[in-house]
Amino acid sequence: MSTEETGTSEAGFPLGPVQVLAVGFGEDANFRGEILKELRSLKERDIVRLIDLLVVKKDESGDVAIVQLSELSDDEAREFGAIVGALMGFAAGGDEEAVEQAAAAGAAALEDGHAIDDSTAWYLADAIPSGMTAAVALLEHRWALPLRDKILDAGGVLLADQWIHPMDLVAAGVLAREEAGSGSS
Repeated sequence: MSTEETGTSEAGFPLGPVQVLAVGFGEDANFRGEILKELRSLKERDIVRLIDLLVVKKDESGDVAIVQLSELSDDEAREFGAIVGALMGFAAGGDEEAVEQAAAAGAAALEDGHAIDDSTAWYLADAIPSGMTAAVALLEHRWALPLRDKILDAGGVLLADQWIHPMDLVAAGVLAREEAGSGSS
């Protein structure tokens, strides 16, 4: 069976890096389905996989609407939960039995197909002002699996990783310009 058929990487580990992405939209948001269309396109190309998506909208009168979506099948959700549970059990220094119990607990926790629980939905609803919509997505970066495997195959280990957003670069440029201006006076 190929790695594509099993969903695992060459190194045998079936999970790529997972990103939590939180975005907000004002009352003038123009939802036309383009965001979901793009997420599905990324999934079809095996670039990202949408593990879970929670969208909370609070209207001007404070009424809340909640939508949750996952692109995982029931089996994939249980598998994802088992992997996360096992990793947490392993990281907690558990023996083999403890890791297996943590994996079973993780699988059970995702039986409903969602990694984001109801308490998060209501926390988000309380946190956003009226007239806003907020979305929290768990995205698995599938594109990173082959790169990670090549690094591991070469004996590499992760020392650090960090996302750098374009606005971070803008802020760094502003700071550098300010420091250069203050240093020349």
